[in-house]
Amino acid sequence: VFFDARRVKIRDDATVRSKAVYLALAIVPDGSRDSLGIWIEQTEGAKSWMKVFTDLKTRGSQDILMAITDGLKGMSEALAAIDPTTTLQTCIVHLLRQSLAVANGTERKPLAVALRPIYTAASADAAAAALDVFEQGPWGTRFPTVVASWRRAWPHVIPFFAFPPAIRRVIDTTNALESVHARLRRIIKTRGHFPNDEAATKPIWLALRNITAGGWKAANDWHLAMNQFAILYEDRFTVPRT
Repeated sequence: VFFDARRVKIRDDATVRSKAVYLALAIVPDGSRDSLGIWIEQTEGAKSWMKVFTDLKTRGSQDILMAITDGLKGMSEALAAIDPTTTLQTCIVHLLRQSLAVANGTERKPLAVALRPIYTAASADAAAAALDVFEQGPWGTRFPTVVASWRRAWPHVIPFFAFPPAIRRVIDTTNALESVHARLRRIIKTRGHFPNDEAATKPIWLALRNITAGGWKAANDWHLAMNQFAILYEDRFTVPRT
């Protein structure tokens, strides 16, 4: 499940607040995608994410193999409390974007090249060694904040290296959910703010319904990833019959 949150301006007690709207996009065993819900909270944090996970379980979610996020605040604590068997993975693409944001236009391409050995490493140990080399090199010296951001996220980066290439291609980005956000932005950008939570929920729900009504095709490389998930997770993953 790809989890993400975005800020939407909503009036609350005569004050317009920037509230957190939580979204969850699931890839089910046959590779198709489904939106699991909309949650609106005052802030983003562990308590709010715990509500999301609890609600998913109450509504029938039996098992989430992987939760993929862009380093959302409080996610790891909430996930450990509600569903400790779920693997939490930080989005590698988001981490790269965060790293490149500190560089100027001419530095971004060579910085990206210097970071590549880290996330393309064959194993977690090889990736850690590549991060050490980067830290000791010219780019690590110039941008110590980049090294620090990777080290902070490292516990939720290394699960990525336990998977073969087919699964890595499926889990290394939250682009699937970001494409949904792109549609939502077109809906809410002209509204300024919403009068209440319900008024914000309705157009978002309608947008998600229209997206899912058209049918989402299976994720790229899902056929290969599906069989490898079945091996790695054994009885927790049921391969759909064809």
